Amino acid sequence: MVGMTGRQLAKTRVYLDWNATAPMRPQAKAAMLQAMDLQGNPSSIHAEGRAARKIIEDARANIAKALGARSADVVFTSGGTEANALALMPGLHRDRDVATRLIVSAIEHASVRSGGRFPVEDIQTAPVTPAGVVDLERLRALLADGAPALVSVMLANNETGAIQPIAEIAELVHAAHGILHVDAVQGFGKIDIDINKLGADLLSISAHKIGGSKGVGALVLTERVTGFEPFITAGGQEKGRRGGTENLPGIAAFGAAVAAHLETGAAAMARMQKLRAKFEAGLRAVTPELVIFSSDVPRVPNTTLFAAPGMKAETAVIAFDLEGMAVSSGSACSSGKVHASPVLTAMGVKPEVAQGAVRLSLGWDTTEAEIQYLLEAWISLSNVLVKGTDAVA
Repeated sequence: MVGMTGRQLAKTRVYLDWNATAPMRPQAKAAMLQAMDLQGNPSSIHAEGRAARKIIEDARANIAKALGARSADVVFTSGGTEANALALMPGLHRDRDVATRLIVSAIEHASVRSGGRFPVEDIQTAPVTPAGVVDLERLRALLADGAPALVSVMLANNETGAIQPIAEIAELVHAAHGILHVDAVQGFGKIDIDINKLGADLLSISAHKIGGSKGVGALVLTERVTGFEPFITAGGQEKGRRGGTENLPGIAAFGAAVAAHLETGAAAMARMQKLRAKFEAGLRAVTPELVIFSSDVPRVPNTTLFAAPGMKAETAVIAFDLEGMAVSSGSACSSGKVHASPVLTAMGVKPEVAQGAVRLSLGWDTTEAEIQYLLEAWISLSNVLVKGTDAVA
């Protein structure tokens, strides 16, 4: 696509759904193929086993470095969903405090809203503001009304991109003798993360959001937390915290993707911010009545969730697709069907507006030409999707 502009891209595809999944980085593919050629089991003590083990530990070290964590605290899982479910268990200790109930924000991923291993009666929901940020005063009141709680709040919302005030939330939670879990799946690779500066006690990430392979993730279980009980106990892998032979090729790809991000991530994040500003201004210029959700609070630099009066999300996603652009109506974790967004519902967005919400999310190699094509296409698409006419011959 180098050197191509505007409508010259019409015969190719423009991928604008990076929040659903990112393409694998070349470094991750190479590392995955190399790991596939290894014969050893990472738990074996012979030379082949040690070679496999080294790949896993190198990947663990890369991930720990990117998060400001200790390598020993990184537990590999099958993805972000498992990492979240693994974290949400009653009986976790922080110092002498034991979490016996769960508080989740109203905008969490389904894997968190389901409550993990907590019974339904022990789960409470913390509301958010109309901007899509956790209401700190309401959270404070929930924390004060009951026993110590495990609180789960995502770092960045998968639909709006809104960044949550995690450090402030951590202060509230710890002051109430609680424990804080952070789902950082959508923040990892898009903003700088230091688990200690955030104050998180547990943190979940996923490989395929940062250019690794699907089916791999990690839970960072800090030394501040004890009382952890794994789902799978057989085998003793991951220091007894997650049994089963590790996914060596997937973990190798994960580590390589994180290493690539450590080298180029800052520049990529700045470029995505610039591109997003360009296309948001362009969308508004064509459709002044367009709404961009959470635009008045900090967001990850690659994400825009927007709607326009009269637009239907399902129709819009298909229309963008026919124009050669992959976009989303929000979360990709609901079997491809368009439903009312729990995130926008929690923000108090009117149903007639929420039903038209479309998400555009960029990545490290999104080009200015692709953004220009998006803006050119929106001129004709908006006539159909918003105005209900086809003004372009």
